[in-house]
Amino acid sequence: MVLVCVIGMVVSLWRKARGICVENGALLVEKDSTNQLQLLEISFSKEVSAMVSCGCLKDPFHYDSPKSIRFRSVGCVCAKWFIYVVIAIYVCYTLIAHRRYQEKEEVTSSVRTSSRDSFFVMTNVIQTENQLQSRCPEAPFAKAICSTDKSCEKGSADIHSNGVQTGRCVQYNATLKTCEIKAWCPVSTEEDPPVPAVLRSSEDFTVLIKNNVHFPKFNYTVQNISPNFNSSCTFNKITSPLCPIFRLGDILQEAKENFSEVAVKGGVIAIEIKWDCNLDSWSYYCSPEYGFRRLDGKTRTQYPGFSFRFARHYRLLNGKEQRTLFRAYGIRFDILVFGTGGKFGTVELFTYIGSTITYFGLAFTAIEIFFFLYNCSCCCKIPFCDNIIRKKYETVLEPKQLCLSLLLPMSLLSQILGYSYSCSTQLQGTVVGIQTAKLCYIPSFLVLISSALQVMLVSYVDKPHVILIKKPPKTSLQYAEGSIFENHPVKFSDPCSFFTEEPSENHDTENSQLSWLMQSTRSPECPRWCCCGQCNLTQKSHEQLCCRSTDGPCITTTYWFKKLVLSRETLNKALLYEDPFLDLKGDNTRNQLRHAAYKQYVHWRFGSSELEDRAVIPSCCRGATPAALPG
Repeated sequence: MVLVCVIGMVVSLWRKARGICVENGALLVEKDSTNQLQLLEISFSKEVSAMVSCGCLKDPFHYDSPKSIRFRSVGCVCAKWFIYVVIAIYVCYTLIAHRRYQEKEEVTSSVRTSSRDSFFVMTNVIQTENQLQSRCPEAPFAKAICSTDKSCEKGSADIHSNGVQTGRCVQYNATLKTCEIKAWCPVSTEEDPPVPAVLRSSEDFTVLIKNNVHFPKFNYTVQNISPNFNSSCTFNKITSPLCPIFRLGDILQEAKENFSEVAVKGGVIAIEIKWDCNLDSWSYYCSPEYGFRRLDGKTRTQYPGFSFRFARHYRLLNGKEQRTLFRAYGIRFDILVFGTGGKFGTVELFTYIGSTITYFGLAFTAIEIFFFLYNCSCCCKIPFCDNIIRKKYETVLEPKQLCLSLLLPMSLLSQILGYSYSCSTQLQGTVVGIQTAKLCYIPSFLVLISSALQVMLVSYVDKPHVILIKKPPKTSLQYAEGSIFENHPVKFSDPCSFFTEEPSENHDTENSQLSWLMQSTRSPECPRWCCCGQCNLTQKSHEQLCCRSTDGPCITTTYWFKKLVLSRETLNKALLYEDPFLDLKGDNTRNQLRHAAYKQYVHWRFGSSELEDRAVIPSCCRGATPAALPG
């Protein structure tokens, strides 16, 4: 379309400079050398004239709407409504169950316990008592083991060491020597915690958790302790799910852990408080849900559990400082609060409805996928589905306006270069011929014209489909292979409407002139590619086309061919329908009748006026038409 617009504007400018005008669907060119007007016989539609004259301006207020096809099918309708019902149930369930009509906000929380937000309960301990600052052997590890003083570096300290080395190698026990250090002596040793845990009775301890949450957007605050709180309750997931007092053993049991096992080396347990608040007045609910799980990996081999060290210091009577070192094992409880609050919002409701309406398009998508897979399959062909696919997927040809408008610049180019140029077109259909002389240069857009002319449509009387041929035939058009284009659409809802009982003075004469066609037999000089016996011999491959694909009677011998194509009364009415003031007794009447007959045939056999420039009329029909028309 952009190419046509550019060509149209160039032609319009050149027309003004060269005295070129468009009159009655023909192009007039004034030559400079003789100052005479030369008429180029190029007939084209009014749309092309408007495109050339006006520069291809499109009405900006045109509205385009998609085209749909309607057919009766119980299976497709049931599938469509089944998908509709499933989608409607899903949309309604999601709308109500997940409260998609509400405006949401995350909670802002503060947590307090009887101790603090995250609290630790000691369950096991290792003590190293009576430590004084002095010199003593280092606890044995790889870099601390020695044999002589040279193995110990004075003043050095390792990350695993308990103090600073003095440079001496001393006896640690009867069989092992280690470097001497200056530290709290005696040093603590790496040993396993006692089993069972020292403080295993802490399983029966309880903790009170106070949690306040706030929703700033809704200006609403709530806490997990109700006004009628019973201080003697203990949390139970079934009997007391809202009680904020928790027994430590119950917490680990809900986390699927054994308190006695975890108490030996310790661990980290999460207490999760989830708030899912519905703040609408008609369905208010805002209560916490408690959950428990273990955060640290109980199967890890390096540094399992949870522990830390602390010391208690004393001053002796002699003034020296002494301490007791404790390595405490226990359970750390982390309190995690999360959740949302929702309240009805009109914007959220309509946003959800608008987003889910598109789900109903899945019904059409599913049916389209079925037809697509059926079209791709090579077996189990169903005539009903084939008919729907042909109606739905229509092959779009290049519009004739583009092909004809591309011919206009060639005529102008021939005038500029001084070449002799002639062009003839047959709107009803088979060939557009171009002949030039003295041409030493072929424009690049000539390739576009030749490629556009390769597309042809053929209709056989013994086949129900129009055949699309995209490549020019090498031998004969009768043997060219093509693809199904579409079914014959019914353009004449009542063909008999062309025939009335009005008296006609030429009625008997017309019947006598056509009677030989109804009784004709196979011609002895019929070409090999002819199947009906009425085709004329021609050397042009694109004209070697019969009305049939297999042997049989010719279409020219049928009643409807006589009435629709050869009847003078029908052709007169068709011409007067287009131009009520047309003179049917003029010198050009025979050509007008012949073109009307061709157009009648294309409408009848191809079913669409848009296919006239692509439709190929069989040789037998072209030969029968001039013979039946009056001289």
